[in-house]
Amino acid sequence: MERRTFLHRIGSILAVLGVTEAEWLSLGNRYYQALAEPNPRKLALLIGINQYPQIPALSGCLTDVELQRELLMHRFGFQGSDILTLTEEQASREFIEAAFLDHLGKQAKPGDVVVFHFSGYGSRVKLETSLDTGQNALVAANVGQYSQNEKLVNYILEETLLLLLRSLPTNRVTAVLDTSYYAPNTVLGLKIRALQESVGKLALEELDFLKQLKTQKLSSTPIVLAATSEPNQTAKEGFFSGFTAGLFTYALTQYLWEFTPATTIQVAFSHVENSLSQLGSKQQPALLSSQKNQNLTSLQPDGIIGAEGVVTAIEEDGKTVHLWLAGLPAQVLLYYGVNSRLTLATTEELILRSRTGLTAKAQIFKIQGANPLQVGQLVQEAVRVLPRNINLTIALDTGLERIERVDATSAFAGFSHVSTVVAGEKPADYLFAKLQQTPSRYGLFSIGGEIIPNTMGEVGEAVKLTAQRLSPQLSILLAAKLWRLTENQGSSRLPLKATLEIISDSSPRIVMQRETVRAFKTETSVKTSVQKRLIASLPTPIVPIGSRMQYRVENQSDRPVYLILLGLNNNHTAVAFYPWETPQEPNTADTKPLLKEVVIAPGETLTLPQTNGASEWVISGLASFCEQQLIFSTAPFSETLAALSTIKYSTAEQRPISALFNPLDVAQALLQDLHLKTETNGTAADSYILDVNNWASFSFSFQVV
Repeated sequence: MERRTFLHRIGSILAVLGVTEAEWLSLGNRYYQALAEPNPRKLALLIGINQYPQIPALSGCLTDVELQRELLMHRFGFQGSDILTLTEEQASREFIEAAFLDHLGKQAKPGDVVVFHFSGYGSRVKLETSLDTGQNALVAANVGQYSQNEKLVNYILEETLLLLLRSLPTNRVTAVLDTSYYAPNTVLGLKIRALQESVGKLALEELDFLKQLKTQKLSSTPIVLAATSEPNQTAKEGFFSGFTAGLFTYALTQYLWEFTPATTIQVAFSHVENSLSQLGSKQQPALLSSQKNQNLTSLQPDGIIGAEGVVTAIEEDGKTVHLWLAGLPAQVLLYYGVNSRLTLATTEELILRSRTGLTAKAQIFKIQGANPLQVGQLVQEAVRVLPRNINLTIALDTGLERIERVDATSAFAGFSHVSTVVAGEKPADYLFAKLQQTPSRYGLFSIGGEIIPNTMGEVGEAVKLTAQRLSPQLSILLAAKLWRLTENQGSSRLPLKATLEIISDSSPRIVMQRETVRAFKTETSVKTSVQKRLIASLPTPIVPIGSRMQYRVENQSDRPVYLILLGLNNNHTAVAFYPWETPQEPNTADTKPLLKEVVIAPGETLTLPQTNGASEWVISGLASFCEQQLIFSTAPFSETLAALSTIKYSTAEQRPISALFNPLDVAQALLQDLHLKTETNGTAADSYILDVNNWASFSFSFQVV
């Protein structure tokens, strides 16, 4: 396209939006290049704003844009020249809408793929009608201005954006909105992406633009993925291993790296929401669409098999490569150690030498044939190296007085495996803070600001005393952190499937399902497996109190596998599955209960627990949020069973899934059982080494009501 033609075309759009040609050109020649070169297949517009005038800055929006850009280029085959990014002051209301109309609206054709992403503040704004109760809006970089002593807000109404998306001539449109609209009066924990409702008036240009859109023919039905599903939920930012990002964007892009997109969005949201929960946030993503059970056909990757990252550069020696590792689960990335190994599709192996945040350097470990390394090659996890000295990290809220932080630091220093940081400065697992309703009480919170049950101190109690009484909970939470580090559903090479079911008189009702898609040998079998995948009805499944439950586990490998189940009830009670063995002499009172290995033969399907009256698993007690980890191994869990057996259990306690009294011992024994005993190659003795060919670990979360 000639530059003159481009300027003439964009000029008419900018005139409608109230922007001069000179202002648009100030964005720089690289945006001209992206806008002027049409692509008939895949287009993206990515918006990220951290810095707003006279408003507290956000931290993770630019990272979100980078996460999306790398994902679209290397996983979904977008050309870099067809991905337009507007960040910081470039992301004004006028420029965003002009870029949408020209880069997406005038280039997209029927059948093309279009992606729109926004990370920044959201808010509510009232229009000039007496009946208007306020509308959702995206806050642009030029947030507001004054005209004749009246404040005007340069927001983009959510309604405007939805009409823009619907005006595109293709049905393969996906939008991701990592923002929220209702800001609470007080915020504890992670930074939120929401401003209080605006007291100013919406710019007249925005209202005129909205009126024009309402007169257009709207044919598209876009998929709009929102970070929250309820008005009182807030989109949060997380501090990870050297970077900050939106929790929703990180969880969504990580899922799309590792997995083939599921048949419906509900399955994707099930994985994403599980990740959000483990990251300390109860925000639930939402689908803004009039159609039900929409699929993700607009985001089908170029290759059917997922990856943990991609080669982004190759050094001159040809043996050292730079990697982008956004496909690793967030809780794993922080501890992903030197000497971890990754493989390429061409069968070369890389060994990790250093890592900073999402980027890493690796060297060729094994060369198969004469295949030259290339930028853009996907890498998959082969061996995971984790340190043995992993601590539970407690962030001290900045709302604590200096002396309170000093006392808390001193108290937590008395626990082995517990360390403290200042909130917001380094990654942390939990937050120690005052209760907002009762400032004279202290408690332990999730990073998202949710109180952990049974961790509140008494009114007026000293900081040290409250912290010291947390000892049992800290042990449980550290244990859960350790077994979460085994999560590898995306990378495991063991072909396994596990289904959580509610037992009924007719047929079991599926609650949720997990499987190791990458373990299947051929592309055809993977496609078949994806097509047959059964769907959970909700992102967070609901299980009524009194339900009879079971897991149905299928071993599709050629080896026997062993199974352990560990979990949390409502984040404060540890539980485990106890495979009790019936004593040979049941009438002997002194017979000690025995535990036996749960082993699943090749090709066998096993229900857990066995469906008989003596070993039924019935959901009882109060409403709660439950999280369970199913861990499989090709080697026996001998040390884990030994740790489970150290506690004296009475006959009355011999239920299949019941309280775990020594969770930290069991979690450490579990990692030792999974540890690859024969590994050498310079890996330090203070590390655990886990081979994806030998283990698989699935996470299940559900709400009990």
